[in-house]
Amino acid sequence: MNIKSIYITGGAGYVGAVLVPHLLNEGYNVTVLDLMIYGEEVLANHPNLSKITGDIRDLKLLESTLPGHDALIHLACISNDPSFELNPNLGRSINLDAFRPLVQKSKISGIKRFIYASSSSVYGIKEESDVHEDMTLEPLTDYSRFKADCEKILSDFQSDDFTTVTIRPATVCGFSPRQRLDVVVNILTNLAYNKREISVFGGSQLRPNIHIADMVNAYILLLNAPKEKIEGEVFNAGYENQSVQQLAETVREVIGEDVKLKTTPTDDDRSYHVSSKKIANILGFTAKHSIRDAVMGLKQAFEKNLLPNSLDDERYFNIKRMQSVNLK
Repeated sequence: MNIKSIYITGGAGYVGAVLVPHLLNEGYNVTVLDLMIYGEEVLANHPNLSKITGDIRDLKLLESTLPGHDALIHLACISNDPSFELNPNLGRSINLDAFRPLVQKSKISGIKRFIYASSSSVYGIKEESDVHEDMTLEPLTDYSRFKADCEKILSDFQSDDFTTVTIRPATVCGFSPRQRLDVVVNILTNLAYNKREISVFGGSQLRPNIHIADMVNAYILLLNAPKEKIEGEVFNAGYENQSVQQLAETVREVIGEDVKLKTTPTDDDRSYHVSSKKIANILGFTAKHSIRDAVMGLKQAFEKNLLPNSLDDERYFNIKRMQSVNLK
């Protein structure tokens, strides 16, 4: 199938702000639906880009804007556990309740390929060293539970004329025009650069990460993959399973040896490690950018003053911005 026109929910978010320009450069027509609470200016204007300030829970808006697109990438959500716990009812309404209607409307509107951004947190904590897609899901929080529920909902809609595929990303890291500084590698880099000190809570817990450029490449691969290779499938997408201590040491190596590492005991022993062998074997995808590359990119952004007031400005922190705009 020749995909030319793509609808992206949450396209003005952290990953979307890198993905959308990439797709436009490759000649796609792109429509972004987003609440734009971080500002629509994170996406530069482009003749092939339509920006819609709106809510995925607005069914009439979906009915009027979905037709005419070949594929949909669903990025919109209240992302990560702390943001979700801020307002569980809001989280449920966006992350779970809005999902089935969105899939239904997409199918009715003639969209042929639906790509869903789930999360590697759906596995919960596993003892095995390589957590793969066939393992049971044991989500620990409502955020990850609803991600898993949506995967099941989506699989019910798979049909010959509606290709569904789910991706379970590791934690994304690196620089974006809509920067997040509330995910682990980005947090550590921000503190190292601006405070010259990192606090490591625990340290032995594993945290799988993926560079934002690789995440973008994974979505483009899913757009272009032959239908028979992805229909109804689920793919992990990660790069390095490193401990929090290793992440902190990488950050210090890049930012400067004067950066102090303070280690503090923690009750949070959640440890995640995912295998990305399936997406490599079936689609030939391997991540090319390291954690070090992500830290380097953020360091350069700080040096160029692209992230002013990065310790305090609410636009870098989901919870602060959600509280500020009183999102409901």
